[in-house]
Amino acid sequence: MTLDELEKKLNELKTLPKETEWVEFKVNYYYPQEIGKHISALSSSACLHNKVKGYLVFGIENETHNIIGTRFKPKQEKVGNEELENWIATQLNPKIDVMIYEFQYSGKQIVLFEIDATNNTPVKFRGVAYIRVGSYTKKLADHPEKERKIWKKHTEYDWSAQICEGATIDDLDKEAINRARAEYKTKYSNLIDEVNSWDDTTFLNKAKVTIQNKITRTAIILLGKEESSHFLSPYVAQISWILKDEHKVEKDYKHFGPPFILNVERLFARVRNLRYRHLPDGLLFPIEINQYDPWVIREALHNCVAHQDYELRGRIYVVENPDELIFTNVGLFIPGDVETVIRMDWPPEFYRNSFLAQAMVNLNMIDTIGNGIKKMFQKQKQRFFPMPDYDLTQPEKVIVRIQGKILNVNYTRLLIEKTDLDLFTVILLDKVQKNIKISKDAHRLLKSKRLVEGRYPNLFVSSKIASITGEKAKYIKYRGFDKKYYQDMIYNFIKKNNSASRREIDDLILNKLPDILTEEQKKRKINYLLNEMSGKLYLIKNIGSKKGSKWVLTS
Repeated sequence: MTLDELEKKLNELKTLPKETEWVEFKVNYYYPQEIGKHISALSSSACLHNKVKGYLVFGIENETHNIIGTRFKPKQEKVGNEELENWIATQLNPKIDVMIYEFQYSGKQIVLFEIDATNNTPVKFRGVAYIRVGSYTKKLADHPEKERKIWKKHTEYDWSAQICEGATIDDLDKEAINRARAEYKTKYSNLIDEVNSWDDTTFLNKAKVTIQNKITRTAIILLGKEESSHFLSPYVAQISWILKDEHKVEKDYKHFGPPFILNVERLFARVRNLRYRHLPDGLLFPIEINQYDPWVIREALHNCVAHQDYELRGRIYVVENPDELIFTNVGLFIPGDVETVIRMDWPPEFYRNSFLAQAMVNLNMIDTIGNGIKKMFQKQKQRFFPMPDYDLTQPEKVIVRIQGKILNVNYTRLLIEKTDLDLFTVILLDKVQKNIKISKDAHRLLKSKRLVEGRYPNLFVSSKIASITGEKAKYIKYRGFDKKYYQDMIYNFIKKNNSASRREIDDLILNKLPDILTEEQKKRKINYLLNEMSGKLYLIKNIGSKKGSKWVLTS
């Protein structure tokens, strides 16, 4: 903005009430973290109030709107070695445009942050979304009614339902349309005769792939000819399959564009779904089993297609490693977390591509909306394999890993022996086998069922399960021995050698402590053993200088 435009904008903002939720006035510098929270809140509040921009202004009193100037100079500020402006940009998700203006007004220094209103999803700062409530900045999660309104505004615009101007039915692949018909009749078997009587145009309208004979972006993505993808430009509809060896070296690749109803199957045919023969004890399965359940692979891939944020112009990736498949699509995971999706017995309230998702349901590509992810977990449980891993920590990405091997024989044996375990208990046990930290409440639940042992958060499968599997030696390496075992070793070593240095005691004990402990935790454990032996038990004592000290028996 020019200086005249900035002055005009400032005069406009000054006339607003102090409770205006899309504008905030400050005087001097706030901490960078506070500025980030305000930007998140103002972007979402501007969206709720149907504003294009939100504003954070320094140099004006909030109560009186008097201009008093500011000492804050954001262009000169740094967070660590990074400029403040760049640092803020990296902490926001999804990315929004934030312009910072420094100018003089009536001889006073003013700083104005011009913040884009979100038109997609609530803007998070460092993983948390904020909102303005009156003149206060609050966590959006504490105001679900406001969050629902933001998502509702987002769903009023559905990228996948937009018409591709100039496109006709001739831009769709005939084989893809025939496949769509066949899948529609599978989905709605009671309509077979009626579907057979429809021409292609009628069928596409009825299946909600087109709208009143007009070709939608959904129609191009699912049924379009390869050369018709230009109708989506500048957006991208492409899936890249990459094969890697055990050293993560790329061995092969292939790119797939529209029509996805056909090309998803062609990609699936490239996945090496081998027979699983490397069984831990030779007795886990009465018959051999494939590495992957075909339904799970298709569901994971179709979910990427349905929930991709095409406006971000990224590809969908399927990376095939020897023992796992990794699916990646761009865009936030709208429900927030996987546990919420699994717990819900109804479809989520909001979807990124509602039109596309409904078309994929009608064409039998994905399960009833909102149920597919839960079914993926159930399928893995039924196969006694690890649960899918959802990585939601990357900005604007959802990463799903499907394991094609057994990670922990105890976990697998447990699923075989205890088929009545509920899905959430299995998910928690899966985290334990993967050394993923669980909550204290989750730990108490598993411990009450005698499924895990260990001191929180270092947990492992209980001895009861170890005895079932016959892996008691491996179990001992995780659990370790009781403290008397270690103290007897120390006592006998000192008795035999008359004394022992701390280094000698470490060499004696360290490799016998549980593998689940870190090196630092093992040394703290030895400290505890020695302190108890020299204090409460008074079996040993420390003599000599600190540098050359040694342990001897007390008698």
